[in-house]
Amino acid sequence: MSVSKVAGLTATTWQKTQRQSKSIYFPPAAATAKVPVLYWLSGLTCTDENFIQKSGAQRAAAKKGIALICPDTSPRGVNVEGDSDSWDFGVGAGFYLDATEPKWKNWQMYSYVTKELPSLLSANFPQLDTTRASIFGHSMGGHGALTIFLKNSDKYKSTSAFAPICNPISSAWGQKAFHGYLGSVQSQWKVYDATELMKNYEGGKTTILIDQGDADKFLHEKQLLPDKFQEACNLAGMPLILRMQPEYDHSYFFIATFVDDHIQHHAKALFS
Repeated sequence: MSVSKVAGLTATTWQKTQRQSKSIYFPPAAATAKVPVLYWLSGLTCTDENFIQKSGAQRAAAKKGIALICPDTSPRGVNVEGDSDSWDFGVGAGFYLDATEPKWKNWQMYSYVTKELPSLLSANFPQLDTTRASIFGHSMGGHGALTIFLKNSDKYKSTSAFAPICNPISSAWGQKAFHGYLGSVQSQWKVYDATELMKNYEGGKTTILIDQGDADKFLHEKQLLPDKFQEACNLAGMPLILRMQPEYDHSYFFIATFVDDHIQHHAKALFS
């Protein structure tokens, strides 16, 4: 475990037996009181460091008194044959699910984020109040944030996403990942698809915020499909703010531009 000081604020990063790493940003308020946590799930090819280094979210999180928790996107160092053959499957591409195919048995990102990680945080950092938690993410991580929230709305106060993969069973990225991790029985894929989950959602109603750039090439390649999620939200009566941002693409410049709005969105839920 290593601890460093950045502009007077504590940022902590540790490695867990080469399987997972995570970055944590502690706001100044954590020095004197327990603070709520906001989980960030990153996209394909990312690590636990991208959001901390590129988003600029620390300023808004410091102002609101929220800790940022950034897990990695897949196991590391497991050395499964073929795990680095492509950028959208294997290392850096865990898709926040629990794999059922034996070869990928270590890819248990859903359980890691929802169970193991909160337990690790509670055991090691008493200044974190993991009972007050929200979750957001980008692209593959936006998919993860939406699905994890919809499957565990009793554990998270709110969710939001940047350019999420909203209907992965209908996109090339999702089909490749689901077939590889979950096998060929497509009924098993639906439990990790936000649009399908929303169609049968019976939890509490809370506003979901999604920002999507209209110049995002992956939007036009039908990888993200926010319109499908919007349709499902309308049918379920779930409040959704889907903001199409003119001329923005899929990059971290897009995220940095609007991340303060997302921190504000979660702060309202975490402190209500």
